[in-house]
Amino acid sequence: MREEIIVSGRNNLLIDPQLQIWHWEIPLYLFLGGLAAGVLFFAALYTIRNREDDYRTAVKIAPFVTPVALIVGLLALLLDLHHKLYFWQLYTTIKLESPMSWGAWTLMLVTPLSILWCALHIKELFPRWDWKFDIIKDVLAFFEKNKKVLAWVMLVSSGILGIYTGILFSAFNARPLWNTSILGPLFLASGLSAGSAITIWLSKNHAERKRFAQLDLMIIGIELFLIIHMFMGFMASSQVQIEAANLFLGGVYTAPFWIFVVILGMIVPAILEILELRKFKIPVAIPVVLVLFGSLMLRFVIAYAGQASRWLY
Repeated sequence: MREEIIVSGRNNLLIDPQLQIWHWEIPLYLFLGGLAAGVLFFAALYTIRNREDDYRTAVKIAPFVTPVALIVGLLALLLDLHHKLYFWQLYTTIKLESPMSWGAWTLMLVTPLSILWCALHIKELFPRWDWKFDIIKDVLAFFEKNKKVLAWVMLVSSGILGIYTGILFSAFNARPLWNTSILGPLFLASGLSAGSAITIWLSKNHAERKRFAQLDLMIIGIELFLIIHMFMGFMASSQVQIEAANLFLGGVYTAPFWIFVVILGMIVPAILEILELRKFKIPVAIPVVLVLFGSLMLRFVIAYAGQASRWLY
C-alpha cells in the first residue's frame, strides 16, 4: 500500500471561497451612469461649439433619456445598499481620495443638471408646453441666457461621471483584475459609445446620424485599443495579474467577454456602421442595440470577473 502525504490543501476545491459582494445592481448602475454621461457630454460639446441646430437630436432630444437613466441607476444602487436609511451620510463629507465620494457628489450635480437641460428644451418634444409659474420661467430664462456656462459645467461633470464608473473598480487594489488605470478611460469610452448609439437611434437627420456613426467608429477603435493595452499590461505584470487576465484568455469568462463584449458589442456594430456609411441599407436599431448590449455586458463581466480574481493562488 502506497501512502501519499498532502503537504498543502491550497488546490482543494473552494479552499478559497468566492464571496460576491456586488451583484447585478452595481453593473446596471454603472452602465446607466455611463450612458447618461455619454449623452450629456455630446449635448454640452455641440452647444459649446454652436452646433445646436446641426445636431438637434444630440443637444435637445437625446438628453431626455438621461434623467430616467440616472434615477433608475440610483434606485439600483439603493437596492444594493445594506443600510439604505443612511445613504445621506455620503453627503456629510467630501473625501477627495475616495471614488465613492467623488461619485456621490458628481451624481448630486449631474442629476439636477440633466433635469434642468431637459426643462430648457421641453418644447422640442411638447411645443405647446407652458410653465404655469412665473418663477420657473424666470429661472429657465436665466439659464437660457447663460447656456454656454451651463454647458461647460455639464461637459466637465459628465466627463468625471464617465471616468468615475471605471475608477470605482480600479480603486479596489484587493482585486487584481480591477487594479488597472485602464478601466477609467475604457468605461468613459464605452459610455460615449452608448451615448452616440442613443443619438443615432433617436435622430431622423441623415447628416447627424452619419456624424455620430463616424464618432462611434472612432470610439470603438479606442475601446479596442484600451482592451488590448489592458491585457498587455496584465501579461507583463505579476503572476496574480497574469492569472486575472487568464480569466479572459481561456478561463471561465473567455466566452462572455470576447463574444458578448468584443464581437457582438464592438466589432459587429462597427462593421454594420461602416456598411451604412457606404450606403448599404442597415436597420438602425441593430448596431444601436448591439452597442448598448456590449456596453452593459462590459460592466457585468468586469464586475463579476473582478470579484473572482484574487491574490492567493
